[in-house]
Amino acid sequence: MACRFEVTLPMWERAGVSAASEALDEIDRLEAQLTVFRESSEITYINRNAAQEAISVESALYELLALCHKLHRDTLGAFDITSGPLTRCWGFLRREGRKPTLAEIEQARCLVGSEKLVLDAATRSVRFSRPGMEINLGSIGKGYALDRVAESMANQVETALLNAGASSMRALGAGERQQPGWEVGLRHPRYTNRRLALLRLRDCSLSTSGSEEQFFEHEGQRFGHIIDPRSGWPADQVTSVTVVASSAAISDALATAFFVGGPELAEEYCATHAEVMAIMLPCGAERPLVIGSNRGCRIERI
Repeated sequence: MACRFEVTLPMWERAGVSAASEALDEIDRLEAQLTVFRESSEITYINRNAAQEAISVESALYELLALCHKLHRDTLGAFDITSGPLTRCWGFLRREGRKPTLAEIEQARCLVGSEKLVLDAATRSVRFSRPGMEINLGSIGKGYALDRVAESMANQVETALLNAGASSMRALGAGERQQPGWEVGLRHPRYTNRRLALLRLRDCSLSTSGSEEQFFEHEGQRFGHIIDPRSGWPADQVTSVTVVASSAAISDALATAFFVGGPELAEEYCATHAEVMAIMLPCGAERPLVIGSNRGCRIERI
């Protein structure tokens, strides 16, 4: 997952260190299962064989794939775990950005689309309807891992802040001694010494997507690493998106989807999904948009 996982605990959580150590061991197991960078992972096995036959998978992984399928539909295709061929085409899989030809983009697009991902709940299996397809859980994996960690720690600690790099976190509880919740500052994507917002989190998750760190320039034009799976081109409507939701997997996925779909998609989604909030900085704007709401998140300062 290419990031550092951390568990932050208040000093009075006596059982916290042991619980956190066990939770971080679970992260290692999930990495071994979900990564596309190890030949031994379950995802690599699926990518290698699912075009030839239906592959039965572990129950939790099947539930994750089913969630990804639903999020793809609910975000009108902006979130898509089959977009790996496009990421590879643009050189971002190995962080070696390059501008592909139009023919290369169209060839990659033919292999993208979660509607081509066939899931069978009865057999708990996954199959690709077209050879050359692949799945990559990079846009949801960190959040999913945080949810699994929170589940394992929930009965052992009163409160903790679980963090995956600088982009995803989950506030687990917020006991009476942790009022009014965990304080989290959102870094401004264009000014490293400024905050975009200051939030307080209680029993909710937060994820941020942006292209300020992974990008390349070609003939004076800037191309970020988040690809719109529908067009095949890097998304360019917004500078950063932060999503707050009840689940870290959902906030992680929606941060990518809203970055791709922009304010229009965020407003449409939040209008029909309670407890989802987006803090979005459109390109060229100085102040962010706040769309939707979440009871576990209090905005203290924009």
